[in-house]
Amino acid sequence: MTLVEFIVFAPLLAVLAILFGSPARATAIVAAVANLAAAGLMTLRFPVEVESKGQVIFASSRNLLASPNLNLAFGLDGISLVLVILTVLVTLAAVWASPAEGRIKGNVKLYYSSSLLIASGALGAFCATDLFFFYAFHELALIPTFLMIGIFGSGENRKRTAWTITIFLGVGSLILLAGLIALLVETGGKSFAFADLYAVGDKIPADAQKNIYLILLIGFGILVSLFPFHSWAPPAYAQAPTPVAMLHAGVLKKFGLYGLIRVAMPLLPEGAAHWQTLLLVLLLGNILILGLVTIAQRRLDTLLGYSSVMHMGYVFLGIASGNTIGLHGAVLLMFAHGISIALLFALAGAVRERMGTLDMDELGGGLAKKAPALGLLFGFAAFASIGLPGFANFAAEVMVFFGSFQPILETKKLGALQWAGILSLWGVVISAVYMLRAYRKIFKGPLTDKDAKAGIADLTLTERAPALLLIVALMAVGFVPGLLLKYLTPTLEAIAMSLKG
Repeated sequence: MTLVEFIVFAPLLAVLAILFGSPARATAIVAAVANLAAAGLMTLRFPVEVESKGQVIFASSRNLLASPNLNLAFGLDGISLVLVILTVLVTLAAVWASPAEGRIKGNVKLYYSSSLLIASGALGAFCATDLFFFYAFHELALIPTFLMIGIFGSGENRKRTAWTITIFLGVGSLILLAGLIALLVETGGKSFAFADLYAVGDKIPADAQKNIYLILLIGFGILVSLFPFHSWAPPAYAQAPTPVAMLHAGVLKKFGLYGLIRVAMPLLPEGAAHWQTLLLVLLLGNILILGLVTIAQRRLDTLLGYSSVMHMGYVFLGIASGNTIGLHGAVLLMFAHGISIALLFALAGAVRERMGTLDMDELGGGLAKKAPALGLLFGFAAFASIGLPGFANFAAEVMVFFGSFQPILETKKLGALQWAGILSLWGVVISAVYMLRAYRKIFKGPLTDKDAKAGIADLTLTERAPALLLIVALMAVGFVPGLLLKYLTPTLEAIAMSLKG
């Protein structure tokens, strides 16, 4: 078994151990720690000088079908390596931040197994080098997401929300499947392997590229909550159990963005160029319209849900730029956003546990006086989400904006991409408004009489550990973005070159 296979299947083996009686929480944490160690070892052994977008490291392949060529195949390039690092970090933080077994109302085995299944599905999708399993592993991760929201979620409408997310993501997956099938047909339908698809992808006619890319954009867009296909996401994250909100918003939602970069752009460059203006319009909907909607929220959980959807617009802007610096910013922002939103949902869960509500008007302010560690860590998370210098989010967003303006060096005039970049800058102001207001309303100001008399406990050392893990990751990459960028450069340069034709 290779390191990549170990990382994909370790959570599944942990699920089996839990089902056969192993302690759920301890088993989940051990599996997550083992995966983090394996990912660290792979990172140390990963050669930076990878030359081609089709070349993968730590590759393994087990043939399942001869015609068409279907393989259970895994491997890593720079993009998938960064997303694997994101996944193992968030997975460890999510299972660590989960309630103790005695405090879970319901089936403890299902609770922890579902979190591990989501992680395994995301890891399988990011590591798969075969189109069939790229799709199949993502679908595996959706099933426990629906179950966790419907069974363990908060709020009276959790079952309705679970059905809503099922319908939305089910439709998105079907549209995506139709696009992938059309893509396979155009490439000859002889192999699902990414390397084989890249080898014949430049032979797809321009008209077919335009049609297939639009289908894939809609399918992936629904899964990512691209405006106007976003309405499933905020209530789902608000009512999901804390570890599910962390894993889905932080990790699994990146599947659609990864799919555009991994599949749609290198195989359908003319389609990507044709629909660039449409994508720019839609991403501005994420940043500006949903940014204003986020300001209007009065509950912390829904605010974070809309904030997560809003920030997807910046990643789409980096993708739409199609140049090396913009793509670097997009992938780095996928990592940074995944860490920061997972951190925010973890801390929001701690606030709900202590106060019994996330309604900012009911919280009344002053919580930092009773729980200073919680206030401090939430402040770090809020600053990261805003994009304060020193955090990975800042480095990523700067690269995205630079990417949107890079073409002006050649054209010497403002085009649609540059105008989208200019308008997107207002999203930074919007983010600061809603996040700082939320922090002030919850943590600053005088305590209410009720809260002053209440025994509100601060975070314990065990509860601080997962938050500190994520903050250290954000600041390490924020101060030294090259820690991850060096792995991305060869693959993203090759994709950018294919887009230029």
